[in-house]
Amino acid sequence: MTRLVLFDLDGTLVDSSPGIHASIRVAADALGLPVPTADQLTAMVGPPLQDGFAAAFGLTGLDVDRAVAAYRAHYAAGAILDAPVYPGIGDLLDALRADGAVLAVATSKPEEFARRILDHVGLSDAVASVHGATMDGRVRHKQQVVGLALAAHPDGDRPVLVGDRAQDVVGARVHGLPCIGAGWGPARPGELAQAGAAVVCAVPGDVPAALADL
Repeated sequence: MTRLVLFDLDGTLVDSSPGIHASIRVAADALGLPVPTADQLTAMVGPPLQDGFAAAFGLTGLDVDRAVAAYRAHYAAGAILDAPVYPGIGDLLDALRADGAVLAVATSKPEEFARRILDHVGLSDAVASVHGATMDGRVRHKQQVVGLALAAHPDGDRPVLVGDRAQDVVGARVHGLPCIGAGWGPARPGELAQAGAAVVCAVPGDVPAALADL
């Protein structure tokens, strides 16, 4: 059987925080909000955009829609590409594929944005499929995109998710999957362990050994 390894995108494969943070600042300014704090910016990397604006900024209803629209306009115009691959990720993906694993992306980012980033950073050929949110927000939660990835690879053996936030751990658990915490991402200290990650890896190079134990 072929091992199936799912990867989150933001904060796991790529450091998308520069482009995300810039777009959040633009959205906050468009709504007349104060300049976002460091905690608000960190909280926005990982969760679905709509949920992030609601939780981090206390927005509701049409204000969430306005913030999302302002964010996406700035993000799609170029900030989306400010997302370098984390050191060691290329080697990790190569090693897993050489070992026979099937790799897929499961992200709360809109799928078209995820594909654009993967194309830009040269990782598209490393993954068998990409599963993300819909632009209308009907699909956006981690358990939804993990479900889509699992459905696309029904023969995947011992599936596992590699992700950087508590939402990844919880979304994987809904489907009975263990989550390897990407400790190199933006998670707060202790966040991944407290959420129930099977193991937290400090660097991408630690993932193969963690997978072997799961």
